[in-house]
Amino acid sequence: MPKKRKSRGRSKGSKGRSEYVTCSSCGARVPRDKAKKVTVRVPLVDSALAKELQAKGAIIPYTVATKYYCISCAVHMGIVKVRSRDERKSESMR
Repeated sequence: MPKKRKSRGRSKGSKGRSEYVTCSSCGARVPRDKAKKVTVRVPLVDSALAKELQAKGAIIPYTVATKYYCISCAVHMGIVKVRSRDERKSESMR
């Protein structure tokens, strides 16, 4: 059976089984090494107020929000692009 991707769609190598995370969009359980991780800095104050405070030179506190997405949600949201057959197998795109 032909392989679609050199990494089999995961980054586990020969580690065995990996733990699961929950997709932030659809709630599916996805292996951690297959899920797409997105970290976003979110200000603790309203965005309009944050822009005003930043213009005046104030330091705005941020919190880091980490979200995991399954592949189908990541493609739907534009986090991951659909690639051609040659690009999928090459390591140069990583």
